[in-house]
Amino acid sequence: MKIFTKFDYNTVCKKVLEDKLGNLDLKYRIIAFGEVEFLEKIPSEKMILLKKDLEEYGITIIENQKTVLIEKIKETIMEMVSSDEPLNVKASVYLSEKLSHSYGYLSNLFSEITFSSIENYIMLQKIERAKSLIIKDNLTLTEVAYKLNYSSVAHLSTQFKNITGITPSQFQRIISKRREIANKQ
Repeated sequence: MKIFTKFDYNTVCKKVLEDKLGNLDLKYRIIAFGEVEFLEKIPSEKMILLKKDLEEYGITIIENQKTVLIEKIKETIMEMVSSDEPLNVKASVYLSEKLSHSYGYLSNLFSEITFSSIENYIMLQKIERAKSLIIKDNLTLTEVAYKLNYSSVAHLSTQFKNITGITPSQFQRIISKRREIANKQ
């Protein structure tokens, strides 16, 4: 038997943070996704335990300011891509306004640290979201293209094929066949 799950990364991460911080009896407040403010000085031994506890879940504490900004860029892109409503502004404008930096600065920093462009990262995230919408929400390609703010299904299909090596229609057929096989078992 198989089940398919759908979960919100933000909720999962927030719950893990709350549990781990609570277990260590730390006074804190969560400011934003991935951003925690401690309301008291944290003893170094508790900080070591916290780092170790969080690493079990793939969560690392970032101490470099440039790396913090890169994570904020990634989080903002994820928020943008996972939004149920399509954006009415360009990604560059959205990122600049949300992060209070010029897009040129954000773009250069992102490329310097990740060796990839913001545009490429957005494209990868949109394709991952497209796959998710096809698998979990069973949306048509027209609905997926609209939801992800593509100008057309053809544009979505071109990017999808460039990233995955197959068209979204082929991907849909593969998923349908897998479901048929799973239902027969």
